[in-house]
Amino acid sequence: MTFTRGDYCGRVAVTNNNNNIFKKPLLLLLLLPLPLPLPLPLPLPLPLPLPLPLPLPLPLPLPVLLLLLLLIVLLLLPLPLLLPLSLPLPLPLPLLLLLLLLIVLLLLLLLLLLHLLLLLLLLLLLLLLLLLLIRLLLLLLLLLLLLLLLLLLLLLLLVLLLLLLLLLLLMILLLLLLLLLLLLLLLLLLIIIILLLLLFLLLLAMLHNLFSNVSFFGVAVVVDDDEEEEEEEEEEEDDDGGGGSGSDDDDDDDDFDYDNEI
Repeated sequence: MTFTRGDYCGRVAVTNNNNNIFKKPLLLLLLLPLPLPLPLPLPLPLPLPLPLPLPLPLPLPLPVLLLLLLLIVLLLLPLPLLLPLSLPLPLPLPLLLLLLLLIVLLLLLLLLLLHLLLLLLLLLLLLLLLLLLIRLLLLLLLLLLLLLLLLLLLLLLLVLLLLLLLLLLLMILLLLLLLLLLLLLLLLLLIIIILLLLLFLLLLAMLHNLFSNVSFFGVAVVVDDDEEEEEEEEEEEDDDGGGGSGSDDDDDDDDFDYDNEI
């Protein structure tokens, strides 16, 4: 095969074009951070102080994170050599660094996600614990309510027992009062009976006095004068009749005296 000068120039131009194609993205990537430090004119004046975002809490301490990053970078450096990829041209160093940074960022995101998952799991555990605690608290409250109800029932029973005791005491007092009333009634009956007996004895004594007074004073007998004269004549005749009849006259005189006394 014979190569002319035109073919050689064409090949050189193609290689130059290819190099320019691969160099343009690298130049663009290198020029990306250039506009950031430039003082750009803002359309509106921002208030001071600026509302800056707060720093996010790190999942691990900063030295530990830096060590992890170094380890990850060291482990990922030989990764392009091990990958069986048929690249048309070897990647330049800035692209490799960008890829490593992307991989590191992805790993950091994974770590953050893991951290968030752990936090979520912790929150779930805390919620479960809270639910268990709430359940236990509810059970304790129910037990306390039951205890209070039992105490109230005991108090009610005690009050009922006290009321029953008071009722029994009142019944006993009423029975004692009834017994006292019965005793008073019996005493009144005895007093009335004694008074009646005394009245009866007084009546008997008065009747006895009346009878004794009548027997002491005697009874007045009214006798006519004619009868007295006849009796005197009969007595004289009897005296003249003899002494043998003296005892009979004495008996008659005694009878007469007894009749007069009556």
